[in-house]
Amino acid sequence: MRTLVMWDIDRTLLHTRGVTKEAWRATFTELTGLEWRAAPNFAGRTDLDVCAEVFREHGVTDCTPELFLEHYVRAMERDRHLVIERGALMPGVREVLDRLAADPAVVQTLVTGNVAPVARLKVEAFGLHHVFDEEIGGYGGDHAVRATLVRRSLERAHAKYAEPFRPVVVGDTVNDVAAALANDVTVVGVATGTTTAAELAEAGAHAVLADLSEVDRAVRAIVP
Repeated sequence: MRTLVMWDIDRTLLHTRGVTKEAWRATFTELTGLEWRAAPNFAGRTDLDVCAEVFREHGVTDCTPELFLEHYVRAMERDRHLVIERGALMPGVREVLDRLAADPAVVQTLVTGNVAPVARLKVEAFGLHHVFDEEIGGYGGDHAVRATLVRRSLERAHAKYAEPFRPVVVGDTVNDVAAALANDVTVVGVATGTTTAAELAEAGAHAVLADLSEVDRAVRAIVP
């Protein structure tokens, strides 16, 4: 049985160092004319979920999430150069991805709170897109609930490949862990975001790594 590895993006694979949040703020003010008052917690959440909170906190009733996210994608495309200039890969990411990509028993995809165009933009900025089967991913525009993204990815993988997989989620937040566990999926936590290793373990991660810099250890955790 092959392994399906479902990667989170932000703070797991890479960090945009504020570019994403700046694009959200700029898009919000551009569309609504309102001052951005309260920054939401983006960690491990879907774009649809965050959008609903932002609208609620600012009393926005005349803009749809779909319209907002359409304009947000344009803002990120405009600021693509900033992702490259200011962003960075997390330790060991390229080496682990390449090692797994060389294994015919592994299929890699993305399960991320980002909408699909932004997910692709981010991984493409660092030359990572070639290792992922993006068609079978789960994205922040699919549903507001993170666990549903894992299920969508599983459904897409089974539909495309017509075979069972051993699924594994790799992420840096308790929301990543909860979404995996809700689907009976193995989850590897990496403490490269704002969530500690202890918090990831307490949330139920089957394995926890400080980061991916110990490549052999990381690969063994994902594909025992």
